[in-house]
Amino acid sequence: MATLELSMQEDVTAAPARRKRKLGLLFWIASTWLVVILALAILAPLLPLQNPTDMDMLERRAAFSSEHWLGTDGLGRDELARLIFGARVSLTVGLIAPMIGLALGGALGLLAGYFRGRFETLVVGSMDVLLAFPPLIFALAVVAYLGQSIPNLTIILGVLGIPAFMRVARASTLTLARREFVIAAEALGASHARILLRELLPNVILPLLAFFLLGVAVTIVVEGALSFLGLGVPPPMASWGSMIGEGRDSLDVAPRLAFLPAAGLFLTVLAFNLVGDTMRALTDPRQGAL
Repeated sequence: MATLELSMQEDVTAAPARRKRKLGLLFWIASTWLVVILALAILAPLLPLQNPTDMDMLERRAAFSSEHWLGTDGLGRDELARLIFGARVSLTVGLIAPMIGLALGGALGLLAGYFRGRFETLVVGSMDVLLAFPPLIFALAVVAYLGQSIPNLTIILGVLGIPAFMRVARASTLTLARREFVIAAEALGASHARILLRELLPNVILPLLAFFLLGVAVTIVVEGALSFLGLGVPPPMASWGSMIGEGRDSLDVAPRLAFLPAAGLFLTVLAFNLVGDTMRALTDPRQGAL
């Protein structure tokens, strides 16, 4: 018996250590990159950068220099300033839109997975209807109708993310709804609201937050695609997608104008995917009892 208790204590003590080892070097490199990009985007107005919209036609496609560290674009605008302010736009849309999906989709999935019955059928059916529309075509049509602006783009992408978050929340709730701690709370006479908020939500929110990071990566790509097609943020505002679209006209003389924002987009999306995959693996409710 003493040997069994000692073994259980060692397993409990070793669990945090195993989780730390699972993070790995790539996780920390990706996290560092995200911290740097987020810091630059937040502090962009305070940094000693040139105005990203100021044009100088005499300095079109200028090479790297002490005045323009990354040169200028086809209209003589400072490329470094546009990259940093472009990150500000891309990350704003990429972070706020999934928050809409997380809040609405997470709430619907939590309620549908707990109450089941007709309410679950209604929620799942409505999400299936929303998923029936091709997301990119739907976003293109709505942006073209409502006009190009950051709020419109954010709301559209947020609504498109609701079904995915609903499914994650519902799946996690179905896994947890019949666990011992929920049954015990019901036996003690706890109300539905208390069970949802005190018992289920703290456990469901972990996989939702992990999926949120993956949703940020997808949203940044979609925003970049819309901006590349000219239906993202309105000019002269910069985003990585619009910068790639503008740079394609200069591929033969200045390919860096397309490759630099493409590299920033690729590395940021990759970093969000790496961090999101790691957090999803650590918060999967199927990997251990709660």
